[in-house]
Amino acid sequence: MSVSPIGRNPLGQTTSFRYTKVMRKVTIKQLRLISFIEGISYLLLLGIGMPLKYGFGIREVNMVLGMTHGVLTMIFCLVLSIIWTQKTLTTNGCIGVFIASLIPCGAFVAEKQLKRTQECNI
Repeated sequence: MSVSPIGRNPLGQTTSFRYTKVMRKVTIKQLRLISFIEGISYLLLLGIGMPLKYGFGIREVNMVLGMTHGVLTMIFCLVLSIIWTQKTLTTNGCIGVFIASLIPCGAFVAEKQLKRTQECNI
């Protein structure tokens, strides 16, 4: 018996089998983790990368930190969109977490709110 590569999501739309498996695994705990890591990378970029680039003319550090932060931000947005698709968080909650991720130290405030949400859901 083989597994079909095509499946159906909760809305009845046809999706790839891998995508539906990934969607089932994403939790608020994972969103909290990626939010925390992305927040640290943002602070490193602003606190270390920018002064080295504009103060001392060292661009290499900023390139590495910028690329790392960019990849982490894309992963964060992907995880947040999956959480929103699963209806684990409300639309307003997802928008709030996204806006908090744009503000330095906002990711840590959002992480605290997500922790409360996670504890209420348990």
